[in-house]
Amino acid sequence: MKFLVLLFFSLSVSAKTFKVGVLAPEGTAWSENLKKLTKEVKKATEGRVKFKIYYGGAQGDEPDVLRKIRVRQLHGGVFTGKTLGDINGDVRVIELPFTFIDDREKAWKTLNSMKEFFNKTFEDKGFKNLGFFEIGQVYFVSQKKTDTLDSLKGIKIWSWQGDELVTTLVNSMNLVSVPLPLPDVLSSLSTGVVEAAYAPPLGIVALQWNTKIKYIIDFPLAYSIGAFLINKKEWDKVSDADKKAVTDLADTYIAKVNLANVKDNKDALSSMKELGVEFLNFPEKDLAAAKSYRKEVLEKLTGNLFSKDALSKLEAKLKDEESTKKN
Repeated sequence: MKFLVLLFFSLSVSAKTFKVGVLAPEGTAWSENLKKLTKEVKKATEGRVKFKIYYGGAQGDEPDVLRKIRVRQLHGGVFTGKTLGDINGDVRVIELPFTFIDDREKAWKTLNSMKEFFNKTFEDKGFKNLGFFEIGQVYFVSQKKTDTLDSLKGIKIWSWQGDELVTTLVNSMNLVSVPLPLPDVLSSLSTGVVEAAYAPPLGIVALQWNTKIKYIIDFPLAYSIGAFLINKKEWDKVSDADKKAVTDLADTYIAKVNLANVKDNKDALSSMKELGVEFLNFPEKDLAAAKSYRKEVLEKLTGNLFSKDALSKLEAKLKDEESTKKN
């Protein structure tokens, strides 16, 4: 009897439940695959590792989730854009505007080629990265017709509160920025607090912004990524064998999310078109002018948001890929 009590106590102490906050709502490819991941992890580790995932922003916006991780109320989260940069600014080089020019495959390949570099920094910052997500190419949507750079003047554009990358771009273009938390965008589009926003198509539809906008610029501004991060101190409490089981399963199910995201982005663009959202094309001279702002953004953010090393590695990867393509 004493042995059984000791055995039960030992098993209960070694078990680890990771509480994770995500913005993805129930019923999406994200939630469905994360639920399968949760089930498979519990089975593979015989209950020693479990995930309790809070969907649909139940734990707040991404900055709220990060704050709760730092005070040990949560253990992990799926982070994108601004909040991902709050943890590891170097990853934002992948999201620099007008870098991949409508080439998502090149963007994804570049991200994966820099994965080890990024993950080392995540660990230095106290996080284990279970995998990167391809959120997709970012599009500009608005309630007013914005088919030239001049037509953007005076439009109230949402920017994720505290996002240096977007704020720097908007300021460089002398546009009007309205900083707000992500969950406030839908109501702000409804009330006129903001008149325009930006996101990958799957995000625009999932967050229901498509019901409040009339136009979309048919040219991606940037490429958006995410990552499934776990507090490293909590992760290190897991045995090596269970770590391998979790990371192997995470690789499998995150890959499924990413495949679904590619499809969902295409479907979301088609859905918006069918619902009557008008697709706008910028004149070539305006596209060229917009791309020129990238240089100004680099000058302002290199050494601040992201390191010179990260930018150098990105540029080297892009150069290598261009050489390979030519050959």
